[in-house]
Amino acid sequence: MSDEWWRDEPTKTIRVEGGVRARSQRGEIARTWWSRRFIEVLESLGMGGRLERGKRYARAGQVLSLSLSTSIAVAQVQGSRQEPYRVRISIKAFTPAQWIEVERALAGQALFLAKLLAGEMPADIEEVFDKVGLRLFPDNLQELSMDCSCPDWEVPCKHLAAACYLLAESFDADPFQILAWRGRGRQELLDHLRTLRDRSPAQARKDTGEPLSSVLDSFWGKHSTPSGSPPVPAAPDALLDQLDPLPVIVRGRPLIELLRPAYRAMGESS
Repeated sequence: MSDEWWRDEPTKTIRVEGGVRARSQRGEIARTWWSRRFIEVLESLGMGGRLERGKRYARAGQVLSLSLSTSIAVAQVQGSRQEPYRVRISIKAFTPAQWIEVERALAGQALFLAKLLAGEMPADIEEVFDKVGLRLFPDNLQELSMDCSCPDWEVPCKHLAAACYLLAESFDADPFQILAWRGRGRQELLDHLRTLRDRSPAQARKDTGEPLSSVLDSFWGKHSTPSGSPPVPAAPDALLDQLDPLPVIVRGRPLIELLRPAYRAMGESS
């Protein structure tokens, strides 16, 4: 078979109506620092020609659909064939245990917590992920898994590039989609942060990392209190917060979170 079999394939792009068209029609597509982080991975490959063609595809509305869920974004892109090409861009999602570490770190910084609860992406949020040993944004293409049903063997092809540019625009519009891609949806994250913010003072003290051995005398409310004031017991499940995150997941939830109801029930019955 000739090495140039692909020349028999149609080469003229089939134009479509009603596709997902990039809002930016000139210049850079990614407008915010967080979407630029994503695009920089692609542009670091030095594949200017393919990326430019992908950008033109995105602006012309050749992407018929684009959807994002945990760890994967899928798209349909119309090329030169009658059947649209199927595109997939995936990234490794963080585990529930890893997200617990991230949420505790975020909740421990008042400014970050306030901005996230207000629907904003803190400028230094990457540092929080770095401190728990994680990277919010991919550093290189090896951290991404990308494929397209087109016959082009290069990755990314122009169809993948078009989907990536539109994905970056979706990050511009809603930065929480980056976190959702990594495994934590907007509402779930905010609910968890509110819970951490509203925890009892006893639990908050345990979350600072104070060793349990140093607070045994006061852990169950035997600490000194102002004259005439009754001791304030710790929440029954506060002991669980002294444990390091357990690498045990049951039905998608960390074991510690499944134990909390039992500890609280024992506290209520005592």
